[in-house]
Amino acid sequence: MWQEIENQLRAEFEFKDFSQAFAFMTEVALVAEKLNHHPDWRNVWNKVSFRLSTHDAGDVITARDHKLAEAIDLIRKRYQG
Repeated sequence: MWQEIENQLRAEFEFKDFSQAFAFMTEVALVAEKLNHHPDWRNVWNKVSFRLSTHDAGDVITARDHKLAEAIDLIRKRYQG
């Protein structure tokens, strides 16, 4: 589901409702903090979208972005099956 667009990994996920989307975001926030790699993300009701790039590498996609994307996918699977 992740796409490489304009030097970013991008994805959008849809959840049952706002509460589920927010719970997902909370889990992602904890992982992002552990990885010290914080996403550019947006939430509108039941949708969460991401744009991942590594700012200190010149705003390009790095292994850090792929690692965070993999972690996000693992969390998402618990919510979306």
